[in-house]
Order: sequence, then C-alpha cells, then structure tokens
Amino acid sequence: MVAVTELVERLDVIGRLDAAIGSIKRRRRGHTGGQLLVGLAAAQLAGEDFLVGLDRQRADQAGQALAPVPDLAATTAAGLARRLSDTQWAAVETGLGDVHAAALATLAVVAPARAAALAQSVTIDLDTTDVEVYGRHKRGVAFNHQGQRVGRPHVATWADTATVLAADLLAGNEDARRDAPALLHRALAALPAAARAGRIRLRADAGYFAGQLARAALFAGIEFAIGARRIAPLWRLLDGLAEADWTDAIDMAGAQVAVADYCPNWWPAATRLLIRRVSPTSPPEPCRLTRGPAGGAPCTPTSAPCRSTSSPISTPCTATRSSPTFLEVSTGEAAAQVEHWYRHRAQVENMFLLRGFRPLSHDVARTG
Repeated sequence: MVAVTELVERLDVIGRLDAAIGSIKRRRRGHTGGQLLVGLAAAQLAGEDFLVGLDRQRADQAGQALAPVPDLAATTAAGLARRLSDTQWAAVETGLGDVHAAALATLAVVAPARAAALAQSVTIDLDTTDVEVYGRHKRGVAFNHQGQRVGRPHVATWADTATVLAADLLAGNEDARRDAPALLHRALAALPAAARAGRIRLRADAGYFAGQLARAALFAGIEFAIGARRIAPLWRLLDGLAEADWTDAIDMAGAQVAVADYCPNWWPAATRLLIRRVSPTSPPEPCRLTRGPAGGAPCTPTSAPCRSTSSPISTPCTATRSSPTFLEVSTGEAAAQVEHWYRHRAQVENMFLLRGFRPLSHDVARTG
C-alpha cells in the first residue's frame, strides 16, 4: 500500500482525475471524485470485494495511515458515485489518459530506452469477463448463457504496460461486439500522444469475430488480429493446405502455422486467415486440442492459456504490396511472428484475475 500511495502522489493521479471529472458536489469538503475512484481501487487491491470492505479498511488504523485515500466510508462512496453524471463518468477515461501520459513522461527521464520502446509499438487487447452477482434488484446485470446473474466488464488494455485504457460495464446478456468499435476509439484517445504516433496493433478473440471491429481498426489506421469462429468454410480451407504451406511455430513444440486466402463479407479486402495446428503427439499445451469435422487436420486454439478453445486468426495482410496498416504474413517466418504475438493475447486474462474487476456497485463500476 505504501508503494501504491507513493505512485498515486508522484503521478498526481487524484489531481488529474479531479481536473477531468470536475466538481461533484457544492460544498468543498469531504472526498472528491478522484479520491472516490482511487479509494475504491486501493480497497480492491487490498482484497475487498464489496463496498462494505471500505468500512473494514477504515477500522485498520495503521492501514489508513498508509492508504492513498483514508477514511472513505461505504455509504460515502455510494452517495458520491450517484452524484457523477454520465458525462463525468466518461471524463474518467480522459483523466486516466493524462495519468498514462505523465507516467510515460516520467519513465522517459529515468529509463529513456524503455519509454521509447513503449511509444514505438503498442498492443491493445479487447476482452470481457463475467462477474457473478447476487440480488434480484441489482441494477445493470442480467443472466448470461450459463444461467448466472452477472455484470460483464468490457475492457481495452494497453498490453505492454498492463494498464486499462477504456472500459464499460455491460449486463450479462449484452454482446461486446456492439460496443467494440467505440471502445477501441476511446482506447486510442487515452494513449499518450507519443504512443499514438507509433505502431499500434489490436488483438481480440473469436468473441469479436465481426466486420464492424475489423473495419473500425482499418479506418483508424491500426493493424489487427481477430479470432475466427470455427465454421465449415474454415475447415475446408484447412483441408486444402499442402504440407509445404506450414511453418514451425515459435516457442511451441510440434506446432505449425499457415496462411490461407479467406475474407468474410464486410471485412477489409486484404484480410487473410492465419491458422495454427499442433500434432496430437506433441507435448500437452495449456489449451485442449480439437479436431475438425470428418477427421480434419488437428488444430489448437490461438491463445494459451485460456478458458476455452479458440479459433484461427483473421488478420489483414497483403502479398502484393506493403502497408503499415496491415500485419505482414506473406512469408512463413512473418506468419510465425504474428502468431507468436497473437498467442500472448491471453495476457489480458491476468488483468481480470489480478486487477480485481469486480462490480462493487453498478454506479461505481460503470467505467469498469
């Protein structure tokens, strides 16, 4: 907690959030919007799952002396959260973007090589997770396909820094593909100016297999790789590949990658399909092996580790011209590099596990 408090002070996290959010009450006393958000985040980092955890934190006198926002009560937090308008909730991401810029500028002073590398190449991951909640009257949640009443945090993360750029809280029956293009644009806006000037790539799993996100990435001038659903045309493409089309994957024994011509309707015309296969006799991987219909060639998910099997990657490229907006997979070596990069999309799962994406209340967690 001392390290967290020191970081909050050095980057002026509360001040930057307050500058973006503005005043949330008439009387200039008590906690501000920035203090509310930082106090909730600190409580979650300390292991609290519910708003009442703030009261447990207040009872720890030594801990309160070390916390970045002491003396934040559960009732106070709930009341302040209700005061924030939709515009102010949206402004939170602007404040976090200012924090990212301050952090990158500070890093450029102490470790210029690291800061330059972060600005030169940026990877954005999109993903969701379901957080089960209880209570029939809880707002902003719904039953998912597993029959659980859940809230669904939808986040865009800066994978290279393990930080969140933009986030929403959806209900359990809402499709993330609907809001993915808007979330991507907000994530780009939250990047520091130096990072926006570099190379930007997007990764997403098969839950985002839709032309809207692919076109949004294309129009924004960024490269992308999106998981493809396992439909019959893809299995037919897999069966039509020759052995000479396959290249050994990087850092995965017994795995090979290949590129096929495949462009779904309403996707960018230069889209190609990158496929990875793994021999059934190879050492076991974190994800399960699966087999296509009618005894097709064995194929594994594209991300490891993961909770369920994924699918081949749809990624734009071109063999006839070179463009910075397209991922280059015209050679076997280039395809292996792209597959190796995409495989690390599973890093976003660590964000959900370690960063405490828990909807303490719908009002408080609306920004994820």
